Amino acid sequence: MRRSARMGARMKAALIGAGDESLHTIQKAQELGVRVTALDGNPGAEGLKAADEGLAVDISDEEAVLETLRPKAPDFLITGPIGRYLTTAGAVNDALGLPGISRQAAVLCTDKYLFHRKLQEKGLRNCHCCLIASGVPIRKEEYGELDFPAILKPRYGSGSRGIFFINNKEELEEALPKLCEGEERFPEEDYVLEEAVDGVEYGVDAVMDGSSFRMILLRRKLLTPPPARQAVGYMAVSPRESEESRRLCERVEACLTEVTALLGLQNCLLHADLMTGDGYVFPIELSARPSGHNLHNLFTPMATGVDMAEQYIRSRCGMEYSFVPEKTAKLMIHYFDLEECVVKKVPEPEELKLPGGIVLRAWHCTIRPGDYLEKVTTGHSLMGRGYFILQEEEGLQDKNMAPGAKLIHAASMVLGQFGLE
Repeated sequence: MRRSARMGARMKAALIGAGDESLHTIQKAQELGVRVTALDGNPGAEGLKAADEGLAVDISDEEAVLETLRPKAPDFLITGPIGRYLTTAGAVNDALGLPGISRQAAVLCTDKYLFHRKLQEKGLRNCHCCLIASGVPIRKEEYGELDFPAILKPRYGSGSRGIFFINNKEELEEALPKLCEGEERFPEEDYVLEEAVDGVEYGVDAVMDGSSFRMILLRRKLLTPPPARQAVGYMAVSPRESEESRRLCERVEACLTEVTALLGLQNCLLHADLMTGDGYVFPIELSARPSGHNLHNLFTPMATGVDMAEQYIRSRCGMEYSFVPEKTAKLMIHYFDLEECVVKKVPEPEELKLPGGIVLRAWHCTIRPGDYLEKVTTGHSLMGRGYFILQEEEGLQDKNMAPGAKLIHAASMVLGQFGLE
């Protein structure tokens, strides 16, 4: 095992944005002997409590963050599932000469409009997209050439917040006033309106190992119907499962290799969303941070044997590391997408009835009898309920069923064992 560049001295890492989804990365860093300084604008953030040093700092204020971190002299940054203020991490890397994403690249990752324009210039994104700017009257001529259906979403931010699936111009006329403050026709924030691309949606967990793109896991998304299209589950895609799966993984890897090179990404973890169809891959979003929703910290390590946070930290500390999957198990993570009902009974995990060849690998349910479950429209309305993970045992797949169909059926069986009214 190689020694670190600090010749045995304890390495120091900084974390910008210390919500509860950062806890896994903090823990892995500490297990490897790395001292963690965490910053977050919320003094009660869980990551501030878990870090060796937790500091309440507004992470949108780049100068305040830099002033705080300069005397700490971190060796590198670690990242959790952070949103818009990934740009602050880029600014810190630039100012302190640290490995990782630059501020310029972080802007391209977090600004959906600039991301679109950058990729469209190189032929990596083929759709119409227009900007609806805050504080500017909405002009119909700006979206006159757009084909429907279309997606209307905030220019910045993540999750399903403020996303509208628009089928025609009439629906757009209904949606646009909802972006505006009071009776003014001025949007409160920037939005982008882009043509919806048809296909099957996937998520990707990956890493930039130096300047080389390494895909760790491709995940097929299970979505609610439009307009929400909220992910309610993910299934691991193995390149070894079939020739079709192998070709799909190769196409995705080739596309994202081009995208990450174009964005100038190096030495960072990655999360991407994309759409695939007959011979094409359409990048929806890509950011230099790990995925949330118990994916990078639980599902991906369980499916592949690769804990991307741990391996990234090891790489930065000069230790042996590997981002190559040991396997790709037939795994599904599913969230409790029960909706508009009152829960009368919550099943015990040990009593669940499952099809033959399906094993329950994990269960975390916060739903209690008497809870009212609202309609699933965003990640916020769903993720706090918990999750379960199912695995299809190797060699027991029904050849008469499509890949993943048995897991989908099993998930429906699990949800059907809740008592509802």
